[in-house]
Formats: sequence, C-alpha cells, structure tokens
Amino acid sequence: MIDVVEDATTVVGDNEPIHWRLLTTHAVATMDDARQCIQWYCLRWHIEQTFRTVKRQGSDLESSQLEHGVRLEKLAVMALSAAVRVMQLTLAREGGSVRPATDAFDADEIKVLQHVQPTLEGNTEKQKNPHSLFSLAWAAWIIARLGGWKGYASERKPGPITMLRGLQAFAAIQQGWLLAHSVHTKDVCIR
Repeated sequence: MIDVVEDATTVVGDNEPIHWRLLTTHAVATMDDARQCIQWYCLRWHIEQTFRTVKRQGSDLESSQLEHGVRLEKLAVMALSAAVRVMQLTLAREGGSVRPATDAFDADEIKVLQHVQPTLEGNTEKQKNPHSLFSLAWAAWIIARLGGWKGYASERKPGPITMLRGLQAFAAIQQGWLLAHSVHTKDVCIR
C-alpha cells in the first residue's frame, strides 16, 4: 500500500489536500518505486477523461441505436479516435511540451485555425493566444475558445468536454471554409 497526501501548499482555495491510499501488486521497496506507482495512477485520470469524452457527456456512444455489432464497433472506433484527439488537445493546452499542431490537424485544418484565431482574441495581451504559432498548444487554445472557454488565466482550464465542443464547432467552420474555397476556386459567385 502507498499512502499519498498532497502538499498543503499546492491546495487551491478551501479544498482539502488530496489523500490517496493506493493498493498495488508492484513491489514498493523505495521512494522511487512509490513515485512510479503514483505516476501510473495519475495516468489513469487521462484514461477516465478519454472514456468520459466517449460516453454521455461527450459523444454519447451509449445512446447509439445501432443494432449490428460490426457497425457499433465502427462507431466506437470513430468515437474513441475523436476522444484521443480531444485528449491530445487537453494535455497540450498549457504548452508544457513543444508538439506541433500537425500531431492532430492536417495542413488545411491548420490554415483554417490560423484564420480563425484573430476572431477569438481580445484586445489585451491576456486575451491573446500565448502559445507558439503552429504548436499543438496554439491549436488547443483556439479549439478551447471555440468550445466556450473565455481564455483568461484566472479561469478554470478547459477540459475534454470543452475541447470536444470546440472540435465540433471547428468541424462546422472547416466545412464552411472548404465550401467557400471550392466556390472561389471555380470562379462561381453565389449570392
């Protein structure tokens, strides 16, 4: 068993420190062993958030009315693929790693992100995307704003459901972009 208590100096507001009692089958002979087990347990949260995105609050896979197993499998794979993309953005939102936006978006989508960004930024530095252009964190900031996040550092960080909503809004914008681009490249004027 590993008994873990959060350092009181990291507790936000009136919250109580986190206190975990982890039961493990792994040998825990040293502090490094304990830290490794704690790290593994922390990763479980990402798995929980991924499945939350697939379930009721996200893609709502459970409400599917598909009757054939093969079709349900395909739908589950698509929902899980979307959930993984959501988690990529959620984990990249703070810019801790320097992953490129191409990890989650193709070149055409990145062009659209680049055009959408100025419409989501405010007039002050605090309301501007703080991340390096074309980084995954840069894209995550844009998607989070499309999902309803206000963009302030004092505000709660955007989670998976905000990112999912942002990706859904972005998909609609992307479709409009493709339609407009298709219309303009064929020199057709629709009014």
